[in-house]
Amino acid sequence: MSDDEEYTSSEEEEVVEETREETKPPQTPAEGEGDPEFIKRQDQKRSDLDEQLKEYISEWRKQRSKEEDELKKLKEKQAKRKISRAEEEQKMAQRKKEEEERRVREAEEKKQREIEEKRMRLEEAEKKRQAMLQAMKDKDKKGPNFTIAKKEAGVLGLSSAAMERNKTKEQLEEEKKISLSFRIKPLAIEGFGEAKLREKAQELWELIVKLETEKYDLEERQKRQDYDLKELKERQKQQLRHKALKKGLDPEALTGKYPPKIQVASKYERRVDTRSYDDKKKLFEGGYNTVYAETLEKTWQERQERFTQRTKSKLPKWFGERPGKKAGEPETPEGEEDAKADEDIVEDDEEVEEEVAEEEEEEAEEDEEEEEEEEEEEEEEEEEEEEEEEEEEEEE
Repeated sequence: MSDDEEYTSSEEEEVVEETREETKPPQTPAEGEGDPEFIKRQDQKRSDLDEQLKEYISEWRKQRSKEEDELKKLKEKQAKRKISRAEEEQKMAQRKKEEEERRVREAEEKKQREIEEKRMRLEEAEKKRQAMLQAMKDKDKKGPNFTIAKKEAGVLGLSSAAMERNKTKEQLEEEKKISLSFRIKPLAIEGFGEAKLREKAQELWELIVKLETEKYDLEERQKRQDYDLKELKERQKQQLRHKALKKGLDPEALTGKYPPKIQVASKYERRVDTRSYDDKKKLFEGGYNTVYAETLEKTWQERQERFTQRTKSKLPKWFGERPGKKAGEPETPEGEEDAKADEDIVEDDEEVEEEVAEEEEEEAEEDEEEEEEEEEEEEEEEEEEEEEEEEEEEEE
């Protein structure tokens, strides 16, 4: 017997007892003890109540069975959901595992490809190095003992030296292993006797001596190159100092990383300079002459307009003979005034033309002096270059 059935039977008994107690009328000992009609009515009532209770109980059992069926369906549905969810989780885990394996496999393949490419690059570099060493051995040791190679931009605009510096310790170790794997050839000494082993050891010893000699020669050559480069840099600095002193600049103005600053305006000017850098630069490239000529033309036009718009005062006319008149002069001084005005205009024009001509002559003289100075500087630079070349030839 299950817990649900015990629960239902106990509930039924409690309900029946409660209903019986409620329907049981209060009996009085004196009233209707020996009346059969009364007893019959009481029995009828009890039977009606029992039937009603039976109906209630049957209805309650039906309701209870429905609820149990629904609960059972819900439990089955929940069990099915759990099973389907477990299957989905298993499928998801399997898919994730496959993706992870595929990712790991692709990473391994990529790594192997990179290692292979690196090995090929190192092999090519080693071949080039060997060819260069052979060429250095074969060629005559005349000429300069240094060579300046062009910079080769690598990935992201970095040079090979910069890329080499940015490598991690693990990358350098890996490259070293790959490089040594094809530089150091395996020793085939299987089945060798004592005499052959001695010959092989002697051969290896001679190879070590040869390599150490080449290493010493290269180190000495590198020291000489470093010294030559240092000396050339010092000479270049000295030349730049002389050049700066000739131009009236600070001796260290041209030896720095950046060119000296250009003073594009006078420090005594109190107004804000609104010109752009290109406009200022053009002034120092020879545009100042045109600006000066435009300024002169503008002032000439302003003066001419001012002169032509001046007020002319005329003398009153004389009636009769003008006092102080000489023979051959006009009757009125108007003609004299016009003639004098024309003479003044001619004189002003001549003065302005003389000023302009003097200024142009001064500018031409300044330009000639500048050209002569530039020619002298170029000749001095050429002489210095020739002296340097002669010194280098003597050193070589």
